[in-house]
Amino acid sequence: MNNSTLKSLLIEYDKKRISAEELAQKNRETLYTKFPELADVDKKLSSLALSTMKQLAQNNDKELIKKLNSDIEVLKKKKEEILKSIGKEAECIIPNYECKICNDTGYIFNGSTSKMCNCLKQRIYNIEYNKANFNNLNKQNFNNFNLNLYSEEVSNDKYGADISPRENIKLILDICKNFIANFDNPDEKNLLFTGRTGLGKTFLSSCIANELLKQGKTVLYQTSSVMLDTIINYHLGKSNVDPDIYNHLLNVDLLIVDDLGTEGINNMKLVELFNLLNTRLLNSSKPTKTIISTNLSLQDMFETYDERIVSRIIGYYNICYFFGDDIRFIH
Repeated sequence: MNNSTLKSLLIEYDKKRISAEELAQKNRETLYTKFPELADVDKKLSSLALSTMKQLAQNNDKELIKKLNSDIEVLKKKKEEILKSIGKEAECIIPNYECKICNDTGYIFNGSTSKMCNCLKQRIYNIEYNKANFNNLNKQNFNNFNLNLYSEEVSNDKYGADISPRENIKLILDICKNFIANFDNPDEKNLLFTGRTGLGKTFLSSCIANELLKQGKTVLYQTSSVMLDTIINYHLGKSNVDPDIYNHLLNVDLLIVDDLGTEGINNMKLVELFNLLNTRLLNSSKPTKTIISTNLSLQDMFETYDERIVSRIIGYYNICYFFGDDIRFIH
């Protein structure tokens, strides 16, 4: 990870967190003017909290500390009643953080330990790895997925199937939505999108990415050729490779591997591809899922890749066959 990227993002996070807190404080002061009883309760709570801290620091009268805590609980309940009576207007005194998990700090704190929040991880992924591929991500969603681009014609001679391209894509959409709904289930299979170009494989991958990003999942997009070259360069210790990239590839919630079959395969790449897919399948710390998109048929894959790779895909991936007319030329 580029340190300048992280530094820049943390400055951005500080600004938006401070802005949210300043607005909340301004709203709080407005409410204090309209509801002086709220201001009075907050003032008393602050005073009691300070008194309790002093007693704890001095290790003084335990009974007094107990009474102070009891008085605080009474005031908290009174404050809850006042806020409830104020209604929806009271919500404005709570800072409206963009990320409700880390409160726009970028980190989740647990006692003396902390870990980077997924929102910050995703920002880093988007800047350093996904930028060229996620430019139109906001437009690539299920609401913009047009079924009418797929023919209703049933023709085994033309499409090699006994159902129409539209009926087929509906079945694929159901598989994708189940994939999203059951993402955290270790038994939910990964996805293989196979079919020639221009049938919506990459678009549908982006639709899934969009939905999982809304759930706070991390998504990393890589073309197969770039990914495998990067992994090999990482293992060779090349100085121009992000030292964190391999860990990201192994542990990102959703890895999208696009254009499998375009990487100019060799033995080293076969080993690295197997290790990557297998490690993600066996990840014990959390479910990690993968979407692979390829123009290759299963037969082509058996002829191109190590049997271990294809067997993992057949056993642990839902295989979605895309067929039909090139939708890029249909208006």
